Amino acid sequence: MPDPAPDSTPAADHAPAARPPLRRLLRSASKPALAAVAVGGAIGALGRYGLTLAFPAEPGSFDLATFIANTTGGLLIGILMIIVTEVAPGLTMLRPFVGVGILGGFTTFSTYIVDIGQAANAGAIALAVVYAFATMAAALLAAATGMYATRRLLARSRT
Repeated sequence: MPDPAPDSTPAADHAPAARPPLRRLLRSASKPALAAVAVGGAIGALGRYGLTLAFPAEPGSFDLATFIANTTGGLLIGILMIIVTEVAPGLTMLRPFVGVGILGGFTTFSTYIVDIGQAANAGAIALAVVYAFATMAAALLAAATGMYATRRLLARSRT
């Protein structure tokens, strides 16, 4: 029996699609959205930096600046999600500018993880555990509170 005709398409066409290179991703993204994220991110990062100056923390100690940034950011993300989904879904640049940009640059879960590691490395295991759970719980509770309070305020203003 003769071999079937070889497939005329290159083997790469049959491979699973790889993640697009950054260049192609940037080309496919909306330029206004990228600009909104970039400008918002710079604003948020500057705000977070201001918090670190206002509330400096020694390595291995409770980092109040990061705790405040993540908790406040959670609250504001909760408020924003209600606004962009229920109040003003047509404001297409609000989510990239405020949500991804400002609040993404302001909150810092990467620093939160580093803080936990530094506390553990300094021998403050109890602090590391409390900080890990307290920050996550506070940020999630703040987001839920922001969503709940925004919905309540909206309902009250509509009556």
